[in-house]
This record gives sequence, structure tokens and C-alpha cells, in this order.
Amino acid sequence: MATEQKRFTKNDAGFLCAHCGRQVEPLGYTSRNHCPFCLWSLHVDEFPGDRACACRGELEPIRVEPDAKKGYVIIHRCRRCGAIRRNKAAHQAKVQPDDIKLLIRLTAGQL
Repeated sequence: MATEQKRFTKNDAGFLCAHCGRQVEPLGYTSRNHCPFCLWSLHVDEFPGDRACACRGELEPIRVEPDAKKGYVIIHRCRRCGAIRRNKAAHQAKVQPDDIKLLIRLTAGQL
């Protein structure tokens, strides 16, 4: 019998943003996967929180899409391999919420 791979691993550690250099604190309730200041991320996950991706390229925020259930969804493109990833924004977080002005600018395609 094959074992089922877990699709989500909570990995809520703080980190130093590889793009802007700011210190990012843990969210406290889920895996923080992007910088709340510049919205950039790293291509480190196969599934959320697993840190199993070997690419390790920078994920550039290319646009934001409003979602009725999730709020805002940030669309990232890996600058190393070109992969596209979708990440839920944390604009309502109590600790270091995502920059709402930057989210709105990306929604309007103004970056």
C-alpha cells in the first residue's frame, strides 16, 4: 500500500528576506512564505511548508488576484526556473501584515 504524501507542513519560522534584507517574523498560525514588506519569496517548497524544492530561486511577485474565499492571492514567478506559484496574502495578520498598498498596486498591474 502506497503512503500518501502530506500536502501541507506547518513551518512558521522567521527569516531574513533574501530580496530586501528585512527581518520577517513568524505569523503564529501557518507557514509564512513571503516577505510582508516587498512580497518576494523563495522557491523552497514542493508543497506548502515542506522546504523540499531544490531550486531555491527568488520568487518575484508579478501580480495579485482578489479571491472571494482567500482574500488576495499573490502570483509569484521564479527568477531561476520560471515556475509560477500562488500564495495567499497575509494582509490581515496581527504580526507584520503584508503591505496592503503594494498588494493593491500589484492587483492593478502597477509594478
